[in-house]
Amino acid sequence: MMIADAQRSEMDRSIDELDVIVIGGGPAGSTASTLIAQQGYRVRLLERERFPRFHIGESLIPETYWVLKRLNMLPKMQASRFVKKYSVQFVTSSGKQSAPFYFWDNKPHECSQTWQVVRSEFDTMMLNNAREHGVDAREAVRVLDVLMNGERAVGVRVQEPDGGIRELFAKVIVDASGQTGIMMNKLKMRVWDPLLNKGAVWTYWEGAYRDTGKDEGATMVLQTSNRLGWFWYIPLHDNRVSVGVVAPFDYLFKGRGSHEQIYNEEVERCPAVAERVASARRITGYFATRDYSYRSERVAGDGWVVIGDAFGFLDPLYSSGVLLALKSGEMAADAICDGLRNGDTSAARLGHWGPLLNQGIDRMRRLVCEYYEGFSFGNFVRNFPDLRGKVTDLLIGDLFTDKVDVVWGPMESLYGQGKQAPSSWDSGMPDEVVATKHNELTLPDGVRP
Repeated sequence: MMIADAQRSEMDRSIDELDVIVIGGGPAGSTASTLIAQQGYRVRLLERERFPRFHIGESLIPETYWVLKRLNMLPKMQASRFVKKYSVQFVTSSGKQSAPFYFWDNKPHECSQTWQVVRSEFDTMMLNNAREHGVDAREAVRVLDVLMNGERAVGVRVQEPDGGIRELFAKVIVDASGQTGIMMNKLKMRVWDPLLNKGAVWTYWEGAYRDTGKDEGATMVLQTSNRLGWFWYIPLHDNRVSVGVVAPFDYLFKGRGSHEQIYNEEVERCPAVAERVASARRITGYFATRDYSYRSERVAGDGWVVIGDAFGFLDPLYSSGVLLALKSGEMAADAICDGLRNGDTSAARLGHWGPLLNQGIDRMRRLVCEYYEGFSFGNFVRNFPDLRGKVTDLLIGDLFTDKVDVVWGPMESLYGQGKQAPSSWDSGMPDEVVATKHNELTLPDGVRP
């Protein structure tokens, strides 16, 4: 839609133009809005749901610490009931457990203790924290469209909670709309990952087995016996555990039964999970999602940026989702503040951080793809014990530095004959495959997104 200043209603012209409008109140939107408001800019955040609401992605990794510190969220996290997480551990298809990767051993700092969060609670804390920093955060406001003047984003058309439609204008529009991807869909920027064609089914248990001591909050990654999938096992507070299976989409869903049947069949293929939930009580129905690995061709244009899942999502394997939401929100916020100070909200100014973000995601993606192609942490560490720390750096999310790139050569030296490094995320896929891709989330009755 083309919008010129002369077309604005008297009501809109009578209101001072906002500096920034943020679409979406999840971790990315809350992060960006808070950091921009800290610099004294007028920020309005528009969230379509009323919090609290369900969201998947419960496990934080240590590098979230630094953004949470800038947000003044650490005291809230430290006072919360969230389970403390000190490590990650892997279980092979034969049931052999790796030694835990304790984050503190690699980086003896407060940041090496992180949390397993219930996202409905965590996201509400983040949104309220944004309000405390001066963000005008409004819930139950649905953004219908981003308004463009030529190539420049200038505002949004919204539906208010009472059903009324109005237009709001700002110098910068931040799309943190999650996998809805308002700008990504509007400008047709979504690029599906050609390798990570996965799906997931999960549920929640009460009274499932938990380790003790500092291992109680560990994330576990457990491979199924046929090596076609893996389970996450994430302990949460109130004696609950999130347990989900990830596998190639075609294998997981095509020609199979209900989500319940699929889940139970995969549990049978993973004795370590079956043992852990044997005496537990399932407390929810079954959730499912597919086609969640993608990125946007661009992070910014004139007057707009995309962050968090509205920019892209990788894979749940190493719990990088919240980190990438926080980090992209931080990078975008700093660029926006710089642009506003200098009167330059061009694509180049607002999006200069894009290459660095993509490099970080590429490093985590490489580790994800290597795992799916048979990479063994235990075997790697046995062959290259001096690189254990660098692998742990990747697992904690220290992705935005080239110091970790030292692992790739040794990793390739363990390849079997004919094996090659994974192709890039933007290497493309056949049009007929792209036509079948559709990101979707299925929730059990009584749960709203």
